[in-house]
Amino acid sequence: MTKPPCHPERSEGSLPATDDPWARFRAATRARIGLGRSGDGLPTRALLDFQLAHARARDAVHGAVDFDRLAAEIGLPTIRVDSAAPNRDSYLRRPDLGRRLDAASRERLKPAPCDAIFIIADGLSTAVQRHAAPLLRACLPELADWRLGPIVLARQARVALGDEIGSLTGAALTVMLIGERPGLSVADSLGVYLTWDPRPGRTDAERNCLSNIHADGLSYDAAAARLLWLMREARLRRQSGIGLKEDAALPPPGEPRP
Repeated sequence: MTKPPCHPERSEGSLPATDDPWARFRAATRARIGLGRSGDGLPTRALLDFQLAHARARDAVHGAVDFDRLAAEIGLPTIRVDSAAPNRDSYLRRPDLGRRLDAASRERLKPAPCDAIFIIADGLSTAVQRHAAPLLRACLPELADWRLGPIVLARQARVALGDEIGSLTGAALTVMLIGERPGLSVADSLGVYLTWDPRPGRTDAERNCLSNIHADGLSYDAAAARLLWLMREARLRRQSGIGLKEDAALPPPGEPRP
């Protein structure tokens, strides 16, 4: 009887035994998979990579957005506001303070009814430093028929701060660009939140959100296209949140839209 070979011939395209079988999966995701081990711990390379990602996430949370430079890059009228959180430590420990304006900022915001107002907020990372201006440049040329308020630059801000800003200015819609909480794969992800008829007390169910806008996520052009669609539909339907879904079925051509 012929003894089978120890190493059967591989089919064309299969991986050699010495190749890392996880390599093709890592190429498709930024998640940490198939890290291996060294004794009871991680291999040195994987451990150092984790520590670097953790340091970048901490830097993103504690970093400060340079709003002077951001305003210069935008090149449009802006208004500066601050939340009730006096510093970064208070902001991180007291989320409620980041959801309301300080007294000086409330005085600074005057009624100026408009269709929409853009708010650029630092949030939980410095992502707006890199991504806010390019995203605005992709959106604004398509909003020539909208009455837009001055761009608000908000420091130590949480998403709900936009409700008070919108209420004080009389904006029908707020669009907040804000740094998302960093993770161990992306430290500079931008989020966008839309709220129709903003006023204090709005819930997250009454907002629409676009997230993961960054170099390895949603591109500026793709994010702008989705944002513009949401803005137009919010104005048309006079609502945002769970009542406004990106895949909502629209009536056939010629029939009235809701």
